[in-house]
Amino acid sequence: MTPVAVALAGVVAGVLVLALVALAITPAVTNAPSLVAGDARAHGAPPCDTVPLKFQDALVATEDSRYFWTPGIDPISVVRAAANAVLHGGDGGAATLEQQLVKQLYFGGRSDTVALKAQEAVLAVKLDLHFSKQQILSMYASTVYFGHGYWGLCAASRGYFGRTPDLLSWPQAAMLAGLVQAPSAYDPLVHPNAARARQEHVIDRLERTGRVSATQGAAILRAPLDLVTSGTTQSS
Repeated sequence: MTPVAVALAGVVAGVLVLALVALAITPAVTNAPSLVAGDARAHGAPPCDTVPLKFQDALVATEDSRYFWTPGIDPISVVRAAANAVLHGGDGGAATLEQQLVKQLYFGGRSDTVALKAQEAVLAVKLDLHFSKQQILSMYASTVYFGHGYWGLCAASRGYFGRTPDLLSWPQAAMLAGLVQAPSAYDPLVHPNAARARQEHVIDRLERTGRVSATQGAAILRAPLDLVTSGTTQSS
């Protein structure tokens, strides 16, 4: 084996050991719905019982395209992250929606140590084993921050567009899905150009994952966003 292969194998083995230790010390996740409800109450935001298909497709395409086929963690991303750590000293790897939800619910948004990342991964697997993918999506949509004090999809949909999530248009769903990565940087009211670029990225991901055709994607980009600003509607 080459030195790089040996180092990579060592990293993977280390991660597996940490995962086994984390499995033993991490709590159960059966309380996740109550934690989500508590977060919603704390932020004065209604929980989202269902996630409309447009937002679901846009979110999954952008944040976790293998969401419906992975067990809470993405093995491909784990290997890539391990290789990146060995070759470039990085610690990054795309987090699944389960991992993002666990990070928010159980670690207060922190995941900055190897031990925490291992626990996060184990809890994400537990979450995936205990709840359906749709239940996890609902919890995620109820918990994630969209900027401007809007916690959860229901609050963000009403705040930005003056409508319930089931009435979101494709441009609106794409914009909201793009916000979850960095709600301040992609704020459509403060940084409209960055928000537009992010929206275009989401639509590109929708096309690449086959959720919409190129023709549909072009039509979505031409359609108005209809942001609500101080009681008025702003088309963009």
